[in-house]
Amino acid sequence: MTAREEELIARTLLADQDLINTYHHEKRWAELLALVRFCKRDVSPDLAATDPALYRTLREQITRFYLLGGAMFNEEKLAAAVAEGADKCPDS
Repeated sequence: MTAREEELIARTLLADQDLINTYHHEKRWAELLALVRFCKRDVSPDLAATDPALYRTLREQITRFYLLGGAMFNEEKLAAAVAEGADKCPDS
């Protein structure tokens, strides 16, 4: 998955956070991993100057993600599940 694909997936999941539970139940670990990585990188401060509305929206969505329990996702365990093609839920 390219960096752009990861960003698009993460932005989709952040925009509709009910999808996160759906992806978790469907065991779509690669997409969840893309979301976790995007949130860990956070939004570039440069975006505040070039597109303040998008910057504000993404910051609010990432904050909401963490407030709703997003910190429970473990990047390393998700990456291992993706690499193994695991069918079971990785321990968070």
